[in-house]
Amino acid sequence: MSKILFAEDDRVLRDITVKFLRGNGVDVDVTDNGDEACRLVEQNRYDCIVLDIMMPGKNGRDVCRFIRSKYDVPVVFLTALGDEEDIVTGYEIGADEYITKPFSTKMLLLKINALINRYRGLLVKDGRIVMDELTVEPARRLVQAGGKSVTLAPKEYDLLMYLIENHDQVLSRDQILDRVWGLEYDGYDRAVDTHIKKLRAALGPCGAHVETVIKAGYMWKTNS
Repeated sequence: MSKILFAEDDRVLRDITVKFLRGNGVDVDVTDNGDEACRLVEQNRYDCIVLDIMMPGKNGRDVCRFIRSKYDVPVVFLTALGDEEDIVTGYEIGADEYITKPFSTKMLLLKINALINRYRGLLVKDGRIVMDELTVEPARRLVQAGGKSVTLAPKEYDLLMYLIENHDQVLSRDQILDRVWGLEYDGYDRAVDTHIKKLRAALGPCGAHVETVIKAGYMWKTNS
């Protein structure tokens, strides 16, 4: 599951967009002003940040400058301003995408996912993520391993996505619990081991990419 920050002071637009994003599996933090946006960026790790340019406190450009001074994360500008000078300025200060209101929430989601995948180094083709023998279609949560369709429970799917999004990096049980189960989870930490076992079994031979790193955690080990 991807985690984003959505900073927008138009309550109606914000509520509609956030409802759509959450309904499509995106974890969204929300704010209506630039000062709080900067605070949230410092406190959390986001996969993408969506900024309205004109909002109370720091405007979107100032927030983007703050982000670029410290973090490497994709930034999308939302604005009613549409002339060429505003767009050029946005890109010059580090924005990755520039979307003019009104916009399609579905198109926004597609752009967010494309940016996240680009930053993570995932190969995306026709809306599908390709990782070794694995193919995932996030929009429909469909998975194929070795050319065969795979049925995964929701937590196993989220676990798989977290592993491949961070391929070749060791993820501790605590990191996996926080990201896949959520910070409010207070259950048995060996739940990760149980779901890793189920995930490997479901993926068949492709499950060999899910490696156990003794006393450290798990990782998706690529062929390269």
